[in-house]
Amino acid sequence: MKPATLERLLADRAAKKPVVLVTDLASGDEQIVNPDDTGALAAPLADAVRTVARNDRSETVEVDGRSLFLHVYNPPLRMIVVGAVHIAQPLARMAAMTGYDVIIVDPRAAFATEERFPGVTIHTEWPDDAMAVLQPDTRTAIVTLTHDPKIDDPALETALKSRAFYIGALGSKKTHNARLYRLHKNGFSENETARIHGPVGLDIGAKSPAEIAVAIMAQVTDRLRRPA
Repeated sequence: MKPATLERLLADRAAKKPVVLVTDLASGDEQIVNPDDTGALAAPLADAVRTVARNDRSETVEVDGRSLFLHVYNPPLRMIVVGAVHIAQPLARMAAMTGYDVIIVDPRAAFATEERFPGVTIHTEWPDDAMAVLQPDTRTAIVTLTHDPKIDDPALETALKSRAFYIGALGSKKTHNARLYRLHKNGFSENETARIHGPVGLDIGAKSPAEIAVAIMAQVTDRLRRPA
């Protein structure tokens, strides 16, 4: 790897930017590509770059008669869980098991404790303040669980302005419709709020906190691996 390439990769890693290093195996030529901005690439290579980045799997591909090694350098996946409620406990464990850095956000310090969420990063600021620090990106999933508009709505408003790959909100269809009404009153369009998965999780008839966590993780995984 060329020194300039290594320097760029280290800088992108520090900035938590997803990139793919494209190396021509015959000539040794190197190119660093942002999978979220492949407009300058020919379609076959652009598609290949987006696919390997999405799958978190480096591989060799054949493009226009050239053998290219696509090395994925993705920042860690993150899940921001707003609301230190019962569902958040199994969800945090499942998300960590599947490779996510989990962050719990809840201004109610009595719920957001190390005892209830051992080893998990906890923010007890209000969600909009916490999100300003966390800066959700294309490797971030955001799930709101409190049912409290004072907590969930600011988190969702910030999430909708971000590039988070998944946004989900707990609640019944009635609760979700009321949530959408408030967001639309605050200036968000229907196209924007359509990003919110509500009620959150796949419809598998989940009842217990652990089952609901399974449904959420399944939907998050589907959105990550098979984006619309």
